[in-house]
Amino acid sequence: MSPRPLKLRFRRRLRKGQQQVEGLGLQAEEGIERHLFGRLERLNMVRRFVITWVGLFVLLIAVLIWQLISLSGYYQTLKPVPGGIYSEGIQGAFTTANPMYATKPVDATVARLVFSGLFKYNEQNKLVGDLASDYSVDAAAKTYTVHLKPKLTWQDGAPLTSADVVFTYGAIQNPDARSPLASGWQGVKVSASDAHTVVFTLPNALVSFPYNLTNGIVPAHILSKVSAADLRTSDFNTVNPVGAGPFKWQALQVSGGNVTNAQEQIALVPFENYAGGAPKLKEFVVQAYANNEQLIKTFKQGQLTAVAGLASVPAEVIKDKSVSRHNMLLTAGTYVFFKTSDGVLADAKVRQALVSASDPKKIVDGLGYTTRLVTEPLLQGQLGYDPASAQKTGNLAAAQSLLDQAGWQAGKDGVRHKSGQPLQFELSAIDTPENRMVLSELQDQWRPLGIRLNVQLQSSDDFNTTLTAHGYDAVLYGVSIGTDPDVFAYWDSSQASVLSANRLNLSEYKSSVADAALEGGRTRLDPALRAVKYKPFLQAWQQDAPALGLYQPRYLYLTHGKVYGLNDHAINTGTDRFTNVQNWMVHTAKVTNK
Repeated sequence: MSPRPLKLRFRRRLRKGQQQVEGLGLQAEEGIERHLFGRLERLNMVRRFVITWVGLFVLLIAVLIWQLISLSGYYQTLKPVPGGIYSEGIQGAFTTANPMYATKPVDATVARLVFSGLFKYNEQNKLVGDLASDYSVDAAAKTYTVHLKPKLTWQDGAPLTSADVVFTYGAIQNPDARSPLASGWQGVKVSASDAHTVVFTLPNALVSFPYNLTNGIVPAHILSKVSAADLRTSDFNTVNPVGAGPFKWQALQVSGGNVTNAQEQIALVPFENYAGGAPKLKEFVVQAYANNEQLIKTFKQGQLTAVAGLASVPAEVIKDKSVSRHNMLLTAGTYVFFKTSDGVLADAKVRQALVSASDPKKIVDGLGYTTRLVTEPLLQGQLGYDPASAQKTGNLAAAQSLLDQAGWQAGKDGVRHKSGQPLQFELSAIDTPENRMVLSELQDQWRPLGIRLNVQLQSSDDFNTTLTAHGYDAVLYGVSIGTDPDVFAYWDSSQASVLSANRLNLSEYKSSVADAALEGGRTRLDPALRAVKYKPFLQAWQQDAPALGLYQPRYLYLTHGKVYGLNDHAINTGTDRFTNVQNWMVHTAKVTNK
């Protein structure tokens, strides 16, 4: 075939293809015109429709979320939950965790958390079992049998048995061990009838004996290898103490360049097998500070959960609404003890006049916290307490008459004199804001009597020296009484002697009537009979006025925010704040109701 026909055929096919393409283009233009541009006028209507539905959908979701939040209160509650680190600050220095020696605030705090006693106090301040399940006493009140709880263990996993209890009290009694608890245990025989039973045999009847069984028990399987003479300085006390309390030892960290700014951190972790139940806190840190200023500063900055044992609320945090104040009333009495053995206060009428001219209620009103008046040697509500034996106060005229009868005559200087001797005496006390207020009020109340009162405010160390030596005319001081009414140590004649173990009869009060009543009251098991036996003592105390009762002191405990499980209640000592420490919690979370 010639080239020309082929060329013509190619051109025809090309034109036909172009026509097809043009046709498809026209069809596409018509489609775009009809389906896109033709419907653009409806776009606004479609947009409004879509926006309306999207808005309704968003509103539905919002309503659903609001409803879930609103209804969550019916099936969820904000509750405390386990966990968290609890950091408590306290002034002082750590020297030992061993309960045989722990007497200072920091030591006693650590010992109470690491070790357990046979008994402890609950939130009603009643004696309950800790390591012990119960006890019994014979009719003579001389033999006490204590039963241990089953399956007790030490924090290192070793079993805790009656042998540990026998070892603990044997070590306390050993003079080579030099335990400050020794004086209360002389003459007491401690034995074990089996692995879970301990028998205490007393030389004399003593109804209050079970209240002596709250000190911590130590492990025989560790400390029996240490000689009694070395117990006080054993590494066990500070390096790795092993107890059976709610928390076990983890670590000790010391910081600060010198004794004036030293800080110690004692980290404790829960003991899962604690007899009272595993603690809820993840960790408990005791932080000891050498000075109060640093302690308060750290607490103010929120670096401490709590601060213990301050005399008053610091000015730095007094307006901080996040700080909770816990005023735990102590089963103790703050008294002015008059030294009855010599000086102007040896005259009973002078002491009676001082009591009569006093107004303790006015002093209590100035304390800034709620407490109870102390009107006799026993506390209000205590077994044997008798309102009829309360001291007679608030009568200035009667007080002046008593001094007149005793021959004390008013002088030109306003001070009474007798045989050329002025009616004056010194009143010693620890220098605290509370004591300064009390002493100032007493000066005002006694000034109209014509008495010259010289106040001696001292540091804690100087005051302890004064107190131990009985180097005072009168002393403002608080003594622990406890839940049991046995106050023999404070008022029996034998306890005024320099030969007594502790010489706690600070008034050096001697009365044969009081002695007989105190002895009778502490040896009777029947509560009603005990109350009867104590009456002559209370009457003699009222008449002889060896002291002026003022009020029950408090233990101040400050926390940042709420500590769940920590409730204000009466306590016997500062460490009784830990009555139910295993239940304390600081974290909260929403929990579904069951």
